[in-house]
Amino acid sequence: MFENPFSSAGRIRRTEFALTYLIYCSALFFTIILAGITKLALFYILTVFVWFIGLIFRVMQGAKRCHDLGNSGWFQFIPFYFIIMIFADGDPRENRYGPNPKGIGNYNSINEIGKKF
Repeated sequence: MFENPFSSAGRIRRTEFALTYLIYCSALFFTIILAGITKLALFYILTVFVWFIGLIFRVMQGAKRCHDLGNSGWFQFIPFYFIIMIFADGDPRENRYGPNPKGIGNYNSINEIGKKF
C-alpha cells in the first residue's frame, strides 16, 4: 500500500484511495486549526504547503484509481466521477495499466500449457 505515491503509474484499490483522502483531509484540517488558533504566519505557510503537496498526492492517487477502473487518469476531473471512483469495483483482471491490485485474475494457468520450463 502507498507504493510510489507521487507516481501515476499502476493501479490502486478503493481502500488505498479512500485512505489517501482521509490522510489529506486530516492533515489539512490539523494545519488549518493550528493556523487559526496560533495566528502565526508559519502555520499559514504550512497550510498552503500541505494543500499543494496534498493536491499533487490526490491527483496521482486519483489517476491510479482511474487506471484500476480501466480509464485514463483524466477521468478524475469529470464532475461527480469521484463517486464512481469510491464505490465501483476495479477491472477484475489485468488491464493496460497493470495487474489487478487484488491479485485476482492476474495469473491464467491455461497460458502455461505447452511451455518448457
